[in-house]
Amino acid sequence: MLPFFVHLSEHHGVAYAILLLAVVIAGGLVMGGLRVRGIGLGSAGVLFAGLLMGQFGQPLDAGVLNFVKEFGLVLFVFTIGLQLGPGFAASLRAEGLRLNVLASSVVVLGSALAVLAAWLLPRVLPMHPAGVLGALAGAVTNTPSLGATQQALSGLPGVTSEIADLPAIAYAVAYPGGIVGIIAALLLLRWWLRIDLASAADAYAREHSHQHEPFERRTLVVDNVHLAGVAVGNIPGQHEAGVTISRIRTRDAGEVTTVMPGTIVQLGDRLLVVGPRADLERFQLVVGTPVAEDLIEAPGRATFSRLVVTATPAVGQVLGSLRLAERFGVTVTRVLRSEVDMTPDSGLRLHFGDVLHAVGERAALTQVAGVVGNQPQELTHTHFAPIFLGIALGVIVGSLPIAVIGLPEPVRLGLAGGPLLIAIVLGRIGSFGRLVWHMPAVANHSFRELGIALFLACVGLKSGPAFFATVATATGLWWAIAGLVISTVPLLLVGWFAHRVLHMNFLPISGLLSGSMTDPPALAFANSIAGSEAPATAYATVYPFTMLLRIVLAQVLVVILCR
Repeated sequence: MLPFFVHLSEHHGVAYAILLLAVVIAGGLVMGGLRVRGIGLGSAGVLFAGLLMGQFGQPLDAGVLNFVKEFGLVLFVFTIGLQLGPGFAASLRAEGLRLNVLASSVVVLGSALAVLAAWLLPRVLPMHPAGVLGALAGAVTNTPSLGATQQALSGLPGVTSEIADLPAIAYAVAYPGGIVGIIAALLLLRWWLRIDLASAADAYAREHSHQHEPFERRTLVVDNVHLAGVAVGNIPGQHEAGVTISRIRTRDAGEVTTVMPGTIVQLGDRLLVVGPRADLERFQLVVGTPVAEDLIEAPGRATFSRLVVTATPAVGQVLGSLRLAERFGVTVTRVLRSEVDMTPDSGLRLHFGDVLHAVGERAALTQVAGVVGNQPQELTHTHFAPIFLGIALGVIVGSLPIAVIGLPEPVRLGLAGGPLLIAIVLGRIGSFGRLVWHMPAVANHSFRELGIALFLACVGLKSGPAFFATVATATGLWWAIAGLVISTVPLLLVGWFAHRVLHMNFLPISGLLSGSMTDPPALAFANSIAGSEAPATAYATVYPFTMLLRIVLAQVLVVILCR
């Protein structure tokens, strides 16, 4: 090593640590960005850069390494949890439940194969089970489970530093084969099941054409005699159809006014109705005849505004409790959340960042804007106080012992599971009083990448010497073989079962298999061959529960195999 770096490491330890981590992360990200046929290491490139620097560089202080590693892991899993929290409950319902059961089967089968390998391999050559658990994490390309494995190992009595380093070494050995094995399994399934991707995409489009149908508006003339003298709020089928009546022009008036629940309609009145096309068709049968007129363009005091929910008192409230129609004469015609139109039911709970499409007089809309906040710039701000409070809660929860029947020692969620679980809960709640757990997507992605880069850099720096001493040995070869089996066999079995027995479309199968491995490169590959959003949708559905399950199972396996 150059004399300058030796001097820096001996006399300016903090500066040297920052310099070394910066070099490792920068070099690793460049390495991870290199792609062969669209496949690259991604963030895992930092691990291999760390292994190289750990082998040839001046070692860092163990305390510094451990702190930065664990802090990076906490930052990574917490930001993941915040992102996944809002959709976590929905992912466990209806079709999401079936997808999660199948993804969980992949996790359990892989864990069972790891247990089998931990029992068989020591009969071939001396090998500690901790190495097999690291190979399991590498085979499924799941870094948080590696962190959970190391955390659980550190809590066991009699674990030496050499044993504690084994999971990271085996992870690095098995990781490349894990990426290749997952993609190879998808290709084998496509050949084995004789999948025609074009036909699969067409079938999926037909099956899901009714979901997330965009909202439209339609002007209807009231010609149903039974509606004469009926209040708008009492028109039958309105709530069942999921449509909203926003404006009215009576047959005797030239101006358009905002519709209130108590507005009385008469024959010949014209109503502006908003909702999905199919729902508009059903509601049209109740009301009357559509006409080629857009009441938005008609003269009148009613106007339209998009209002963003940013005020703390409004976040978490159900829409009906704000009583916007009664208090201000304003009608909400739709709610836009994550680019999806939602019917403004009175029981709809508002989330931070929801966009209300509201109709009313200009002064009234200004008043409503004050109620809901309507400060779009808030969407670009990260509320750090709630974030760090959430991290603190996650550390506390992760440190609590959890008794599991059949295990001699309690299990802890640790710094991987505790913050993840709390972040999912807080992301789902959204707010509590004046605390708002919102992180803009760009900030979330940045903090997540920073966290995983810090974690992998420290793992590589600590494990470098032992990795190069092991990778070309019989032990390294067996870890690689075990990892390849663990990554491919469960995917092939579950993929075959889902298609042949459950008759599922191959496109969501490829997404759920990629999600069961929490592997973005596999998802990118599935998307590239599918030409459809189906893989990404299935991936997002199974990812939260799979991530949590892998973290918990990693610790359970440590207690079972390494105690």
